[in-house]
Amino acid sequence: MYKIAIVGASNLLGKELKDAISESTLAAATFTLLDDEAGQGQLDQVGDEITFVQAISLDAFEKVDFTFFCGSADLTRRYWKNALQAGSTVLDLSGVLDQEPGVLIRAPWLAENEVAADLFTPAVVPAHPAALALALLLERLKTAVPRFIAATLMAPASEFGREAMDELHQQTVNLLSFQSLPKAFYDAQTAYNLLAGMGESAQVSLSALEARIRQHYQALGEGRLPSLALQAIAAPVFHGHTFSIAIELEREMEIAALEEALSGDHVDLVLEDTDSPSNLAATGQNDVLVRLRPVLEGRNPTRVTRFWLWAASDNLRLYAQNAVECALELRRLRPQGTVQ
Repeated sequence: MYKIAIVGASNLLGKELKDAISESTLAAATFTLLDDEAGQGQLDQVGDEITFVQAISLDAFEKVDFTFFCGSADLTRRYWKNALQAGSTVLDLSGVLDQEPGVLIRAPWLAENEVAADLFTPAVVPAHPAALALALLLERLKTAVPRFIAATLMAPASEFGREAMDELHQQTVNLLSFQSLPKAFYDAQTAYNLLAGMGESAQVSLSALEARIRQHYQALGEGRLPSLALQAIAAPVFHGHTFSIAIELEREMEIAALEEALSGDHVDLVLEDTDSPSNLAATGQNDVLVRLRPVLEGRNPTRVTRFWLWAASDNLRLYAQNAVECALELRRLRPQGTVQ
């Protein structure tokens, strides 16, 4: 039986990760839930196991097979090497270890990667959910030979955590009651507003988010995925990624062939405008929802060189599902559920 530790278990992503593990074949594992002072003492459940969130002690990672870091960057920086030295497989969802030497960015749902983790891999980073969603869609279109792809991501408050969601909520309430707006997190008005950049004192950066998504997309593709231009916009919504993707092909293709290429595992092709993908429709879904809208320019209404994709995904759920898939892939390194 495996032993799993979740660092940052009480935050939004930690809760989604617990649900994803509970629905997987790892549900029978034993669990240790860890967090900073704000989350300690909370009673929780993972799978059939009732437990509580504990403080992180020096021996917290002893005999732990998999450690998921999904809390603050500070928690990951302080403790990931402790987990590694204890023999645990480290999976980082906090964004801290992307640049560490030897760390692999992974998404097992995609076509088999040439590079796989081994016993010398210090950590595995489950790919950012926006990079994963884009890769799932564009991998299927590479045989259509895209000439140009431009994607705009509408990023929700949950992309940046509980503080961002709380500030969006309070700004919305204050605007409706004609009160001043709290701006400690975004340093800008995000309620009823779309932003391509934050204030100077913001705690997050859209350019940093774009850079991370590009890095993960490129790492997943290993030269196999088509290149794309990417822009991230802060959207005044609480949850769910949405994407507007413009694609131009080298040659004409049948619309039906493009739709067939998009269909398949982990992608739900929507055929009717009345059932358009949205952040609300994607909530709780494991798949990326997508609608293809052709740009009809020639005489043949069934063939196009340019089209739009409008897509949506549950960002936290997709992130958690990918993290679990990464752990399942890594089971080959510890087949008995024993620390190496």
